Amino acid sequence: MAVITLVDDDENIVESVKLALESHGHTVRAYHDGAAGLEALENEPPDLAVLDVKMPRMDGMEVLRRIRQTSNLPIIMLTSKDEEIDEILGFNLGADDYMTKPFSQRLLLERIKAILRRAGGVDADEPAEADGSAKALKRGKLSMDPARHESTWDGKPVRLTVTEFLLLQALAQRPGFVKSRDNLMDAAYDDQVYVDDRTIDSHIKRMRKKFRVVDPEFDAIETLYGVGYRYRE
Repeated sequence: MAVITLVDDDENIVESVKLALESHGHTVRAYHDGAAGLEALENEPPDLAVLDVKMPRMDGMEVLRRIRQTSNLPIIMLTSKDEEIDEILGFNLGADDYMTKPFSQRLLLERIKAILRRAGGVDADEPAEADGSAKALKRGKLSMDPARHESTWDGKPVRLTVTEFLLLQALAQRPGFVKSRDNLMDAAYDDQVYVDDRTIDSHIKRMRKKFRVVDPEFDAIETLYGVGYRYRE
Protein backbone atom coordinates (compact mmCIF):
# COMPACT_ATOMS: atom_id res chain seq x y z
CA MET A 1 0.00 0.00 0.00
CA ALA A 2 0.94 3.66 -0.23
CA VAL A 3 2.53 6.29 1.97
CA ILE A 4 0.29 9.37 1.96
CA THR A 5 1.06 12.78 3.42
CA LEU A 6 -2.01 14.67 4.66
CA VAL A 7 -1.73 18.40 5.41
CA ASP A 8 -4.77 20.21 6.86
CA ASP A 9 -5.20 22.53 9.85
CA ASP A 10 -8.62 21.03 10.70
CA GLU A 11 -7.79 18.34 13.25
CA ASN A 12 -11.17 16.64 12.84
CA ILE A 13 -10.66 16.22 9.09
CA VAL A 14 -7.09 15.01 9.60
CA GLU A 15 -8.14 12.42 12.16
CA SER A 16 -11.13 11.09 10.20
CA VAL A 17 -9.29 10.91 6.87
CA LYS A 18 -6.24 9.37 8.54
CA LEU A 19 -8.37 6.62 10.08
CA ALA A 20 -10.12 5.95 6.76
CA LEU A 21 -6.84 5.70 4.84
CA GLU A 22 -5.19 3.52 7.48
CA SER A 23 -8.19 1.18 7.47
CA HIS A 24 -7.41 0.56 3.79
CA GLY A 25 -3.78 -0.29 4.55
CA HIS A 26 -2.12 3.04 3.77
CA THR A 27 0.52 4.71 5.93
CA VAL A 28 -0.42 8.31 6.72
CA ARG A 29 1.86 11.17 7.78
CA ALA A 30 -0.25 14.05 9.06
CA TYR A 31 0.69 17.73 9.47
CA HIS A 32 -1.37 20.75 10.51
CA ASP A 33 0.28 23.65 8.69
CA GLY A 34 1.75 24.25 5.27
CA ALA A 35 5.32 24.95 6.33
CA ALA A 36 5.62 21.70 8.28
CA GLY A 37 3.94 19.84 5.44
CA LEU A 38 6.33 21.25 2.84
CA GLU A 39 9.38 20.33 4.90
CA ALA A 40 8.10 16.77 5.26
CA LEU A 41 7.26 16.46 1.56
CA GLU A 42 10.75 17.61 0.58
CA ASN A 43 12.62 15.49 3.12
CA GLU A 44 10.50 12.34 2.95
CA PRO A 45 8.55 12.26 -0.33
CA PRO A 46 5.42 10.08 -0.06
CA ASP A 47 3.54 8.29 -2.86
CA LEU A 48 0.79 10.95 -2.81
CA ALA A 49 -0.11 14.13 -0.92
CA VAL A 50 -3.47 15.61 0.10
CA LEU A 51 -3.25 19.36 0.78
CA ASP A 52 -5.79 21.82 2.14
CA VAL A 53 -5.84 25.24 0.46
CA LYS A 54 -6.31 27.44 3.53
CA MET A 55 -3.68 26.78 6.19
CA PRO A 56 -1.55 28.78 8.65
CA ARG A 57 2.12 29.67 8.04
CA MET A 58 1.93 28.64 4.38
CA ASP A 59 -1.18 27.94 2.30
CA GLY A 60 -1.63 24.83 0.19
CA MET A 61 -1.16 26.68 -3.09
CA GLU A 62 2.32 27.82 -2.08
CA VAL A 63 3.20 24.29 -0.96
CA LEU A 64 1.97 22.99 -4.32
CA ARG A 65 3.92 25.64 -6.25
CA ARG A 66 7.17 24.79 -4.48
CA ILE A 67 6.75 21.03 -4.83
CA ARG A 68 6.02 21.37 -8.55
CA GLN A 69 9.37 23.08 -9.10
CA THR A 70 11.15 19.78 -8.51
CA SER A 71 8.61 16.95 -8.37
CA ASN A 72 5.70 15.26 -10.19
CA LEU A 73 4.37 13.91 -6.88
CA PRO A 74 0.62 13.19 -7.24
CA ILE A 75 -1.27 15.88 -5.30
CA ILE A 76 -4.95 16.27 -4.42
CA MET A 77 -6.13 19.67 -3.18
CA LEU A 78 -8.96 20.21 -0.67
CA THR A 79 -10.90 23.45 -1.03
CA SER A 80 -14.14 25.08 0.15
CA LYS A 81 -17.11 25.44 -2.18
CA ASP A 82 -16.75 29.22 -2.44
CA GLU A 83 -13.10 28.97 -3.50
CA GLU A 84 -13.55 28.22 -7.19
CA ILE A 85 -10.71 30.57 -8.02
CA ASP A 86 -8.48 28.42 -5.84
CA GLU A 87 -9.54 25.31 -7.78
CA ILE A 88 -8.54 26.91 -11.07
CA LEU A 89 -5.31 28.26 -9.61
CA GLY A 90 -4.52 24.84 -8.23
CA PHE A 91 -4.71 23.21 -11.64
CA ASN A 92 -2.63 25.98 -13.18
CA LEU A 93 0.03 25.10 -10.64
CA GLY A 94 -0.27 21.41 -11.44
CA ALA A 95 -2.62 19.71 -8.99
CA ASP A 96 -3.72 16.24 -10.11
CA ASP A 97 -7.18 16.57 -8.63
CA TYR A 98 -9.25 18.55 -6.16
CA MET A 99 -12.20 17.97 -3.86
CA THR A 100 -14.53 20.52 -2.31
CA LYS A 101 -15.46 20.43 1.37
CA PRO A 102 -17.49 18.78 2.74
CA PHE A 103 -16.47 15.69 0.81
CA SER A 104 -17.24 12.00 0.86
CA GLN A 105 -14.43 9.96 2.36
CA ARG A 106 -15.36 7.09 0.07
CA LEU A 107 -14.98 9.35 -2.96
CA LEU A 108 -11.63 10.64 -1.69
CA LEU A 109 -10.45 7.04 -1.28
CA GLU A 110 -11.55 6.24 -4.84
CA ARG A 111 -9.67 9.22 -6.25
CA ILE A 112 -6.54 8.34 -4.29
CA LYS A 113 -6.78 4.76 -5.49
CA ALA A 114 -7.18 5.84 -9.12
CA ILE A 115 -4.27 8.28 -9.07
CA LEU A 116 -1.95 5.85 -7.29
CA ARG A 117 -2.70 3.10 -9.77
CA ARG A 118 -2.10 5.40 -12.73
CA ALA A 119 1.07 6.75 -11.11
CA GLY A 120 2.75 3.39 -11.23
CA GLY A 121 0.93 0.60 -9.49
CA VAL A 122 1.67 1.51 -5.87
CA ASP A 123 -1.45 -0.40 -4.89
CA ALA A 124 -0.29 -3.99 -5.10
CA ASP A 125 -3.86 -5.31 -5.01
CA GLU A 126 -4.58 -3.81 -8.43
CA PRO A 127 -3.90 -5.99 -11.48
CA ALA A 128 -1.57 -4.69 -14.15
CA GLU A 129 -3.30 -3.17 -17.15
CA ALA A 130 -3.22 -5.30 -20.28
CA ASP A 131 -4.51 -2.80 -22.83
CA GLY A 132 -1.12 -1.75 -24.14
CA SER A 133 -1.17 1.57 -22.35
CA ALA A 134 2.24 0.80 -20.78
CA LYS A 135 3.98 0.72 -24.18
CA ALA A 136 6.21 3.59 -25.23
CA LEU A 137 4.49 6.00 -27.62
CA LYS A 138 6.02 8.09 -30.42
CA ARG A 139 4.00 10.69 -32.34
CA GLY A 140 6.09 13.12 -34.37
CA LYS A 141 8.08 15.22 -31.90
CA LEU A 142 6.24 13.67 -28.94
CA SER A 143 7.65 10.68 -27.07
CA MET A 144 5.95 9.12 -24.03
CA ASP A 145 7.21 6.34 -21.79
CA PRO A 146 4.44 5.26 -19.38
CA ALA A 147 6.72 2.82 -17.55
CA ARG A 148 8.98 5.69 -16.50
CA HIS A 149 6.29 8.39 -16.57
CA GLU A 150 8.49 10.43 -18.91
CA SER A 151 7.50 12.64 -21.82
CA THR A 152 9.64 14.62 -24.24
CA TRP A 153 8.98 17.03 -27.10
CA ASP A 154 11.65 17.11 -29.79
CA GLY A 155 14.00 15.47 -27.30
CA LYS A 156 13.34 18.00 -24.55
CA PRO A 157 11.78 16.73 -21.29
CA VAL A 158 8.32 17.99 -20.34
CA ARG A 159 7.33 17.33 -16.73
CA LEU A 160 3.67 16.24 -16.50
CA THR A 161 1.51 15.31 -13.55
CA VAL A 162 -0.09 11.85 -13.47
CA THR A 163 -3.42 13.16 -14.75
CA GLU A 164 -1.85 15.31 -17.47
CA PHE A 165 0.19 12.34 -18.68
CA LEU A 166 -2.89 10.13 -18.92
CA LEU A 167 -4.90 12.75 -20.79
CA LEU A 168 -2.11 13.33 -23.31
CA GLN A 169 -1.62 9.59 -23.72
CA ALA A 170 -5.33 9.12 -24.47
CA LEU A 171 -5.21 11.85 -27.13
CA ALA A 172 -1.92 10.80 -28.73
CA GLN A 173 -2.85 7.13 -29.04
CA ARG A 174 -5.23 8.02 -31.89
CA PRO A 175 -4.09 11.18 -33.70
CA GLY A 176 -6.83 12.93 -35.63
CA PHE A 177 -9.65 11.30 -33.66
CA VAL A 178 -11.75 13.54 -31.44
CA LYS A 179 -11.94 12.68 -27.76
CA SER A 180 -14.88 14.13 -25.87
CA ARG A 181 -14.41 15.37 -22.32
CA ASP A 182 -16.26 12.26 -21.13
CA ASN A 183 -13.77 10.07 -23.03
CA LEU A 184 -10.89 11.91 -21.40
CA MET A 185 -12.47 11.63 -17.95
CA ASP A 186 -12.68 7.86 -18.46
CA ALA A 187 -8.99 7.76 -19.40
CA ALA A 188 -7.81 9.60 -16.29
CA TYR A 189 -10.34 8.66 -13.60
CA ASP A 190 -12.12 5.60 -12.24
CA ASP A 191 -15.77 5.06 -13.12
CA GLN A 192 -16.74 5.89 -9.55
CA VAL A 193 -15.14 9.32 -9.75
CA TYR A 194 -17.03 12.28 -11.19
CA VAL A 195 -15.28 15.41 -12.38
CA ASP A 196 -16.80 18.27 -14.36
CA ASP A 197 -15.80 19.65 -17.75
CA ARG A 198 -13.80 22.51 -16.24
CA THR A 199 -11.44 20.01 -14.65
CA ILE A 200 -10.46 18.53 -18.02
CA ASP A 201 -10.17 21.99 -19.60
CA SER A 202 -7.87 23.16 -16.80
CA HIS A 203 -5.59 20.15 -17.22
CA ILE A 204 -5.39 20.68 -21.00
CA LYS A 205 -4.59 24.38 -20.51
CA ARG A 206 -1.82 23.52 -18.05
CA MET A 207 -0.42 20.89 -20.42
CA ARG A 208 -0.23 23.31 -23.35
CA LYS A 209 1.65 25.83 -21.22
CA LYS A 210 4.24 23.22 -20.29
CA PHE A 211 4.87 22.21 -23.91
CA ARG A 212 5.07 25.84 -25.02
CA VAL A 213 7.94 26.37 -22.58
CA VAL A 214 10.06 24.04 -24.75
CA ASP A 215 8.34 24.95 -28.05
CA PRO A 216 6.45 28.26 -28.29
CA GLU A 217 4.81 27.00 -31.52
CA PHE A 218 3.31 23.89 -29.90
CA ASP A 219 -0.22 23.32 -31.23
CA ALA A 220 -0.57 19.53 -31.23
CA ILE A 221 -3.61 19.56 -28.90
CA GLU A 222 -6.53 21.01 -30.82
CA THR A 223 -9.78 22.22 -29.24
CA LEU A 224 -13.05 21.49 -31.03
CA TYR A 225 -15.46 23.76 -29.22
CA GLY A 226 -18.55 21.97 -27.97
CA VAL A 227 -17.08 18.60 -28.95
CA GLY A 228 -13.76 17.91 -27.25
CA TYR A 229 -10.07 17.67 -28.12
CA ARG A 230 -7.85 15.87 -30.60
CA TYR A 231 -4.14 15.32 -31.12
CA ARG A 232 -2.65 16.21 -34.47
CA GLU A 233 0.81 15.25 -35.69
